[in-house]
Amino acid sequence: MNRTFVAAVGVLLVVIATPALAAELRVAHARHVVYAPPPEPLCFWCIRDAIYADTKLIAHLEANPDVDEADKAPWIFAAHADMRRLRWILGPVETVSVAPCCYWRKRLYVR
Repeated sequence: MNRTFVAAVGVLLVVIATPALAAELRVAHARHVVYAPPPEPLCFWCIRDAIYADTKLIAHLEANPDVDEADKAPWIFAAHADMRRLRWILGPVETVSVAPCCYWRKRLYVR
């Protein structure tokens, strides 16, 4: 029993004294975790071009008398939904003040 106790204490001291070694052993046998790539930054010009393409598609479909209304309605509905989604991604328009920072005068009202 004495030898078993000494061996157990020795193993316990080795495990406590070398947590980094234990972590390396654990990592060596663990599965490699693959994380998703970071999202791309917003491309405002790409979103603008997509909205413009949807607008052109809607105008083309509405102006084409050869296609039945029932056939082009889902395409127009989907293009409108895509435009709303893209405009939601862009967010509200940031207004830029026309008044310079250092000089400001009252507005001029002409009747």
